[in-house]
Amino acid sequence: MKKRNFTVLSALLLSASCIFSGISVQAQETEEPQQAETTSDAAALPDYSLEENWAYCETGDTEKEADVFFICPTVYGGTEDSYNMAMDDKDSRESFLGATNMEKGIYDENSRFFAPYYRQAGLNAYELSDEEREPYLASAYEDISAAFDYYMEEYNEGRPIILAGFSQGADLSIRLLKEKFDDADLNDQLIACYAIGWRVTEDEMNEYPHLKFASGEDDTGVIVAFNSEAEDVTSSLIIPEGTKTLCINPLNWKTDETPADKTLNAGACFTDYSGEITEEIPELTGAYIDPVRGALKVTDVTPEEYPASLSIFEDGVYHLYDYQFFYRNLQENVNVRTEAYLSENAVEDAA
Repeated sequence: MKKRNFTVLSALLLSASCIFSGISVQAQETEEPQQAETTSDAAALPDYSLEENWAYCETGDTEKEADVFFICPTVYGGTEDSYNMAMDDKDSRESFLGATNMEKGIYDENSRFFAPYYRQAGLNAYELSDEEREPYLASAYEDISAAFDYYMEEYNEGRPIILAGFSQGADLSIRLLKEKFDDADLNDQLIACYAIGWRVTEDEMNEYPHLKFASGEDDTGVIVAFNSEAEDVTSSLIIPEGTKTLCINPLNWKTDETPADKTLNAGACFTDYSGEITEEIPELTGAYIDPVRGALKVTDVTPEEYPASLSIFEDGVYHLYDYQFFYRNLQENVNVRTEAYLSENAVEDAA
């Protein structure tokens, strides 16, 4: 089979040289990262009282009973002396909005949608070691923390919350859970955290006992996470060799090795920058969980058909397609967990 056209799909996470709406962004490597010269270090914390600092801030639709707080994946490539996106970077903001739109349709059917712009770490930061990368992710998280605090103070009003993110956004959503949701009242508001495209380890769960990983289709207050890869992959940036991540299979909602046939795949959907579905393929792929790595092993497709298209991943790492391969199943599951949460709390209120 011929390779697919990835101009749209590449918007989920930039490679060292990617195209965004016809704009080329080059992530340049340096021998010695200049951590003191990041855009983030020089910039002030964004003011989230300003509408311009939100990609989405849906304060209307008050009839919707829940809210989604969404954290965008990496769209900033970085430069030789910048490892964090500047808030006034017009091109990156356009890509940021487009990448958010590509996943918004999974979450917003029954919920208001909130997505802050933030000084995200650039793709070039992922060429660094974990230790070197951390200051740039810490700067990104500083913004997310401030945006979430503002959302809670001004907009939430006790409403149920879905946290959601992909890749860097998943990493930051887990950080948000760790820091904020040890508060029992806030934790009670959590429908689920869809932290897709980043690892979640058993050690983290033990260190933060208020975290709970999903065990089925409709449990609430849980983390939903998986990382897609071909069957012969043994290591990746997301799951280095020797690491095991927690995982739930989005086709059968099991956490064991039970394989899910492609007939359970309600529809892989490939979306554009407006969020429109440009192609939908029911029953595209099956999946099972690798008991050693905790990765979601994807069957029925090949790396030749769905290449990594990113310099930081080997072909066979289907990171770019985590949402796309399982779009309809995720969309349905968001509704299932939301309804389960509302039903549970209606019973508790009645009691």
